[in-house]
Formats: sequence, structure tokens, C-alpha cells
Amino acid sequence: MDIYRELILDHYKNPRNFGRLKIPDATVEEGNVTCGDRVSMDIKCTPDRKEIKDIRFSGEGCAISQASASLLTQKVKGMSVSDVMELGAKDIMQMLGIELTPSRVRCALLSLEVLHKGITKIRTK
Repeated sequence: MDIYRELILDHYKNPRNFGRLKIPDATVEEGNVTCGDRVSMDIKCTPDRKEIKDIRFSGEGCAISQASASLLTQKVKGMSVSDVMELGAKDIMQMLGIELTPSRVRCALLSLEVLHKGITKIRTK
């Protein structure tokens, strides 16, 4: 098994930042109806709303969707909100490190979609 597949399995079996925040600035949940994946994120920013102070995710689904959420929350904690909004599909694929079939790409990008919606929600408060 290659290192990237091991990384995905590790994040799936031992997700980082899994759970809920007590008082988040935003909570967003989305699902992938084609396969049943679901990801919810609680996001807490610094008081000036310019940086991700803390983030947690919960949900269920395939190894790709859950590992992607785990890897993404690790990456964005401490990042500026503007830099987080610049993240795209290429960044997620780079974190996962493997080629995905078109049907699995949606699984991988679900957490990024949820994160971007959460940031947008915070910005419009």
C-alpha cells in the first residue's frame, strides 16, 4: 500500500479535529446525495474574523470524504480567512495525493464546499 493510501486510511480511522465546538461562529452541513456522504463543520474565527481560530467537523461517509475533511481542518487552522477562500480542488487533490475517479472527486471536495459556505456565512454576519 502506498503512503497516500495509508494517509487516507489513517485520517479516516483516526480523524483529526473531529467533533463539535461549543460556540462556533458558523455551523454548516452539506451532503452528497449520490453516495450518502455528509460533512458538518463548526468554525471559530479570531475576534476580527480574519483567521480561523478553531475548526471541527463531524459526519459520515466514505474514506475519501472523511479523510479529506480531516486533512482540510488540519491545514486551515490558523490560516487567514482570505487564504482559506482561495483553496480549490487542486489543493484538496494535492493533500490526498492520489488520482480519483470523477465520482470520487465530489466526495473529496465536499468538505471544501462546506468550509467555503461557513466562511461566507461568517463574512455576512
